[in-house]
Amino acid sequence: MKPIQKDELYNHLCGFLKGKGVELKEGSYAKGIQSGCSLLADAVNLSQKGISRAKVQMDRKLDQMRQAIHEMTAPKQAPTPPPPKAPSSSPKAQARPRKASPRKSGRK
Repeated sequence: MKPIQKDELYNHLCGFLKGKGVELKEGSYAKGIQSGCSLLADAVNLSQKGISRAKVQMDRKLDQMRQAIHEMTAPKQAPTPPPPKAPSSSPKAQARPRKASPRKSGRK
């Protein structure tokens, strides 16, 4: 939004009132209205700056929150398996194949 100039609101108000048949002439009443319009323009401009700043901060915090949620809910990576051990050459370390034992049948 573009900032509002100090006299812009007063000029629009004067044009609006002139269209309705009311003309503001120089005087204390017109100066009071002009200062009120100036304060209103300042308030609108400052609030617009504050809203823009708040939006930037909200977006930044929202991105941080999304990142944290993503990190917490992302699937875990599988751990890397340890490297295979080299077989030793000692005879005790090598496993001997078992002999198959004869099966006993439970039937008579």
